[in-house]
Amino acid sequence: MSSHHIVRDDQEPALIIANGASCNPELLGQLLEWSPLVIVLDSAMERVMQLDIKVDVLLGDFDRNFDANYYKEKQYPIEIVHTPDQSKTDLEKAFDYLHQRNIPAVNVVWATGKRTDHTITNLTNIVRYREKLKIVILDDHSKVFLLPKKFEKWYTANTPISLIPIGHVTGIQSENLFYPLKNDTLTIGYRTGSSNHVINDGIVIIEHDQGDLLMMECID
Repeated sequence: MSSHHIVRDDQEPALIIANGASCNPELLGQLLEWSPLVIVLDSAMERVMQLDIKVDVLLGDFDRNFDANYYKEKQYPIEIVHTPDQSKTDLEKAFDYLHQRNIPAVNVVWATGKRTDHTITNLTNIVRYREKLKIVILDDHSKVFLLPKKFEKWYTANTPISLIPIGHVTGIQSENLFYPLKNDTLTIGYRTGSSNHVINDGIVIIEHDQGDLLMMECID
């Protein structure tokens, strides 16, 4: 694992390393190479240090016998951000930190797997940051992000795609998906758009009128 990230342009997405299941080292290495800022949540710091990753910001509530001087020495220079507010998760507090620094986008790894409650919370809470931050959550099997009202992207044929509503989403239209959506409504717990796929190489278009719709680009 490369110990340093080399890009220093705040227009590139930052990287947050949470404390869920680890991802493939190759994926992590690719993200590190292009990340101008690496933030690690305190619960994952020991795991990250074992990978010899240079950390820019260590953030969390530090409720596990935290020793700031230890990490300042091991990871100099590093910013230590204490966020004791228990009304938000540490991942949300990392999103708030990035918004305050005017960094527009972030990739997140190690945010899925392990505890299911943490996975569900991490995936659904990104809707609260629609107007503040472009968030992409990645693991070895999926890339998850919130769709704008109109989304267009080129895909290869048979790419697995799932559309997951957060609550109730109306007026959904699609082009170039095997199971087409035509002014459809999706509601979490009742009807979702999981396990769809791209028909032909080319542009996929997805539009919706109201609600929050997650796109999951999947790898089987």
